Amino acid sequence: MIIVDWPAVLLGFSFGLPVSALFFIGLAWGMRRALGSDRPGLWLMASSFCRIAMLLGVGFLVTAYADSNWAIAGYALAFFLARLVAVLWARISKAPATATQEGA
Repeated sequence: MIIVDWPAVLLGFSFGLPVSALFFIGLAWGMRRALGSDRPGLWLMASSFCRIAMLLGVGFLVTAYADSNWAIAGYALAFFLARLVAVLWARISKAPATATQEGA
């Protein structure tokens, strides 16, 4: 029988949401900077390194603090939820521009 450590899951989730939001905000910022730059690869690599380091670093700290692997489960759940929201937001914000161009 699997016993879930719910306080650890909630701890991971509560830290995972803002860190994941920063991850995807950083992704959007890095893409904007790369698209307007003469050296997009440099921007993408730097942005990627910083975002991944932050995400993994906080995940390791939360798991170590909670002293439970269930914290990383909550952290990962928060990341996938933030990813779902980011993808849906990107699709919704893109849809009106596409509809306007087709109608013109």
